[in-house]
Amino acid sequence: MNKKKISQLEPYCVNVVKGKKYAWCSCGLSLKQPYCDGSHSKTKFKPMIFTANNSETIYLCGCKHSKKSPYCDGSHSSL
Repeated sequence: MNKKKISQLEPYCVNVVKGKKYAWCSCGLSLKQPYCDGSHSKTKFKPMIFTANNSETIYLCGCKHSKKSPYCDGSHSSL
């Protein structure tokens, strides 16, 4: 599979903890959205690893087309 799967057409609102690492799913196949569960293994996609700068609520991309991945940039509104 070489095409991203849209997991949902809106961002995921998640709480993150300062200093903790997260693996955002970039392929859209994970059953643990918005996080990676390894479903990308038969694709060209890899998870995006990021560390939370603060303990806060953030919005992670659900459509997998954001230009600011893993964060939502509103790209879902044009799909």
